[in-house]
Amino acid sequence: MKISVKPSIISGEIQAPASKSSMQRACAAALLAKGKTIIHNPGKSNDDIAALETIKKLGAEYYEVHGTLFVESKGINPSNQQLNCGESGLSMRMFSSIAALFDGKLLINGNGSLLTRPMDFFTDVFPRLNVSVKSNNGKLPLEIRGPIIPKTIEVDGSLSSQFLTGLLFAYSSLNAKDVSINVKNLNSKPYIDLTLDVLEKFGLKVPENRDYESFYFSAEDHIVKEVIRHYDVEGDWSGAAFLLVAGAISGNITVKGLDVFSAQADKKIIQALKDSGCILDIETNRISVKSSCLKSFVFDATDCPDLFPPLVALAAYCTGKSIIKGVLRLEHKESNRAQTLKDEFHKLGVVIEYYDDIMVVYGGGSINGAEVHSHHDHRIAMACAIVALRANSEVVINEAQAVNKSYPDFFDHLKYLGVKIKNHNPHLNLV
Repeated sequence: MKISVKPSIISGEIQAPASKSSMQRACAAALLAKGKTIIHNPGKSNDDIAALETIKKLGAEYYEVHGTLFVESKGINPSNQQLNCGESGLSMRMFSSIAALFDGKLLINGNGSLLTRPMDFFTDVFPRLNVSVKSNNGKLPLEIRGPIIPKTIEVDGSLSSQFLTGLLFAYSSLNAKDVSINVKNLNSKPYIDLTLDVLEKFGLKVPENRDYESFYFSAEDHIVKEVIRHYDVEGDWSGAAFLLVAGAISGNITVKGLDVFSAQADKKIIQALKDSGCILDIETNRISVKSSCLKSFVFDATDCPDLFPPLVALAAYCTGKSIIKGVLRLEHKESNRAQTLKDEFHKLGVVIEYYDDIMVVYGGGSINGAEVHSHHDHRIAMACAIVALRANSEVVINEAQAVNKSYPDFFDHLKYLGVKIKNHNPHLNLV
C-alpha cells in the first residue's frame, strides 16, 4: 500500500493505542493461570492477534463482547501441533518456552522477517532443560518436544529480554522450587519488570529479582487458584511516542491513557522530549506536547531500542547534532533498523551516521519531500509519516500497511488529528 503524507499542523486529543507488550503478556498469563480472565482495552494489532491465536492452539478459548476480551483456560492442552507466531518476535520468543511445557512434539513457525531472526538461544538452552529442539540452521521453524524441567541455569540476555520472559512464565507455571535463572548481559530490563508485574497480577509465582542478574524461585509451594481475573491493558508508550513526537514537531496535541509509572521502557521518550526543548504538560493519564524551537539531545536507547525511529524523526528537526546510543540492538528487528533509518532519511535530506553503538543525526535543516519505503517495518513507516509533517513537500510511503503489526489505527489517528493523508490504493483501507 502506498500513501502520501502532506505537511500538516497536528492538533487535538487522542487515546493512546493498547500496548502489545502488555497485551501479549496478558494472553500468556491467561493461558497459564487457568480459569477465566477478562481483559479490558485489548489490543487489535497483528502481533496481538498472533498471541491470541497461539493461546487458542495451546488450549485456551477466547471471545470478545463490546470491546472486552474473555479468555478461559484449563492450562496447556494443544489443539494443534503447529503454532505460527506471525511476525511477532515477542510471541515467538515467549510462547516457545511456554509451549515446551507440553509433553509432546510441537512445531513453532512464523512469517516475514521473523524467519530470519536467530534462534540460537533455544538450541543452547532447551537441551539443558530436558527439551529436545531442532531448528532450521539456527532459524525458524523450531521443532520442540517437552516437557521442560526447571533447573538452575545461566542464559545470555544480550540479544533480547523476551527469551527470559518466556522462561519466567514457564518456570512460574511449573511452580519451580529452589532454582534460579541467572542472566548475563541483560538488555531491556524494564520489560522484565513488566513481565514480573503481569505474573503478580495473574496470581502466578513471582521469582525474587536479584538485581537483574538472577531470578530465584523459592522452595515454597505456590497455590494457583481458579478465579476470575480482570486485567487492564496499558496504553502503549511505543506507539504513542510517534504521536508525542508529532506534537513536538508540528502542533499541539494531548495523548490520553499513558501511565507515567508504567514498567514499559519506552516511557523514556518523555526525557528526550524534555531535552529537545518542546513544551510538555504531564498530568495523570494525559500528556500534552506543543512544538517549540527544538535543540539537539543525547539519549541512551539501549533498554528501549524501539524508540530509535521516533527519536530520529525528532532529531531531524533539532538544531545541531543529536546522539543516540544503542545501535547494536537494531540489527535483528523487522529490518536492520539502523541502516534502514539511514537510507530512508537520506532520501529526505537528513544525514545519519552510526559508529559501533552510537548513531548521530544531523538535524535542523530542510526536510525534503521524497518517496520512501517502510522495508516492511512498522516503526519505519510511522517515523517517515511523522517526519513528513514539516517537510517542504509530501512524503510518499511505500508498504505503509506495515503499521498493522503494532498500530493498525495509526493513519486514521493522524487524519483525526488533522494530518493530510492520501491513499494511493483507494480500493484498500488504510488498515
